[in-house]
Amino acid sequence: MDDISQLEECYKKYSKNLSYWLPEGLIDVNLELLLQFGLLNEEEDSYLHDPALTRYFHVVESNEKITLVNDQFIIWITPERIHEVSVTYVLIALNKGDHPELELGITTSGVYNTSRLVLRVLEKFLIEIQENEEYLSRLNEAS
Repeated sequence: MDDISQLEECYKKYSKNLSYWLPEGLIDVNLELLLQFGLLNEEEDSYLHDPALTRYFHVVESNEKITLVNDQFIIWITPERIHEVSVTYVLIALNKGDHPELELGITTSGVYNTSRLVLRVLEKFLIEIQENEEYLSRLNEAS
């Protein structure tokens, strides 16, 4: 799906009722998550990013958010200011069929809300989602 108006409608649908679409809630980026993803290691800066995930995104910017679209993912990045604190919300959906399938949501704030860190965490989640989708695809083929 790459129709901008349809993407906007999907974003509105998901963001208006996140507790329905993401019953487990938004994932808060914190020290524990950074440790889990190995993002606190200095050597981590030198690892090769997965080129299949970081290329060929169509970027749509608006005053409200940034939307990234490729053949696998639709990502909405929304910055906000809540009580003088900058917060970034990231929604990740699989780009399947007529409507994106919302997979997860991330929130960052405080010291964890830097563009570099948001993008590195996003990349880690995209890799996990991609690996899970490939595994599910192999399971479906085997049955």
